[in-house]
Amino acid sequence: MRIIDSTAAMEAFAAEIAACLPASLTVFLQGPLGAGKTTFVRGLLRALGHQGPVRSPTYTLVEPYEVGGQHIYHFDLYRLADPEELEYLGLRDYFLDDAIRLLEWPGQGGARLGRPDVILDIRPTGVDGREIRLGSSTPAGARLLVRLGAAAQE
Repeated sequence: MRIIDSTAAMEAFAAEIAACLPASLTVFLQGPLGAGKTTFVRGLLRALGHQGPVRSPTYTLVEPYEVGGQHIYHFDLYRLADPEELEYLGLRDYFLDDAIRLLEWPGQGGARLGRPDVILDIRPTGVDGREIRLGSSTPAGARLLVRLGAAAQE
């Protein structure tokens, strides 16, 4: 568990994860509205070298990025009414190549999303505070969490 006390701290935490990312990974970002999911994504993209704006894809559902030849897809499924809508979005195509997939509101996608490599559960603990719990459900996710732990101890 991590305690985050500012936007800058959230972006620094995202940068720690960015330093450990493999070429392909699926991350579920869970938490209530305003928890900091998009702030995390923005920090991760900036740490990877993205210079442009980072918007929440609340209405477009997915925002693609390419940073240093790496494909990164930021999904926001909050407005998804039915998991079947993912077929119209062409979700399967986003899972075919080596890419980083960051999914806000993954519960809206149901079982169609499969298992994530990493789960970040972000919960507000006050005005600026956040509690982040990390979990993994695949060997790739477990390796990332081990690398992240090792990086934090250096």
